[in-house]
Amino acid sequence: MIEGIVFDKDGTLFDFRVSWGGWAKEFLPSISRNAAHTGQLGQAIGFDLVTGEFAADSPVIASTASEIALRLLPFLPDVSAEDLTDRIDAAATCAVMSETVPLRPLLTGLRARGLRLGVATNDSEAPARAHLAAHGLLDLFDFIAGYDSGHGAKPGPGMCLAFGQAMGLDGSRTVMVGDSRHDLEAGRAAGMHTIAVLTGVATASDLAPYADVVLKDIGAIPAWLDSLPGKQSG
Repeated sequence: MIEGIVFDKDGTLFDFRVSWGGWAKEFLPSISRNAAHTGQLGQAIGFDLVTGEFAADSPVIASTASEIALRLLPFLPDVSAEDLTDRIDAAATCAVMSETVPLRPLLTGLRARGLRLGVATNDSEAPARAHLAAHGLLDLFDFIAGYDSGHGAKPGPGMCLAFGQAMGLDGSRTVMVGDSRHDLEAGRAAGMHTIAVLTGVATASDLAPYADVVLKDIGAIPAWLDSLPGKQSG
């Protein structure tokens, strides 16, 4: 019986391309000297400013703000890593997120099944909370952690283990849902079931080896739960 679900945020709750493409188009020019320099910064983080597309290995997909800063620092010699990380976080907090599916009805329905819900993101905790608050979702989560919350970053299992401990649930009764290998590897390392969704950059073939099931988006989770032996009551 599944009793808890931990969601990745970007690419899972929120559409990655729309949400973070908009962030990159706003943020990169704000720290660059000119258009050519902006293009260099985009290349450094695997973002094409013309097409608005991220490369499959872009650090924005699954890395932390500090790791993204390290990719940009060689092109910003007058900026410290700490200051750049702070600027990334500040810009991320203001980024406009686009829901992958109508989130409040979905999450309310999952809670009505008795499920405990959490968020484990490699974003910083403050922007994560700001994004959830902007969409009126904070009250639907029992647990929210970012890479800076004291549990480590994915693909380490720390955030997933902390969710289980906080909720009193072991891995066999919990699911990690994400759009990247980092998410799924974190869930498996914590002994959780894993669901891959295709609302990020990775493809089904990229994620299938690390997932118990690959779904189009998180809107398909209720039907998946209903398909399990001893299914959740709806």
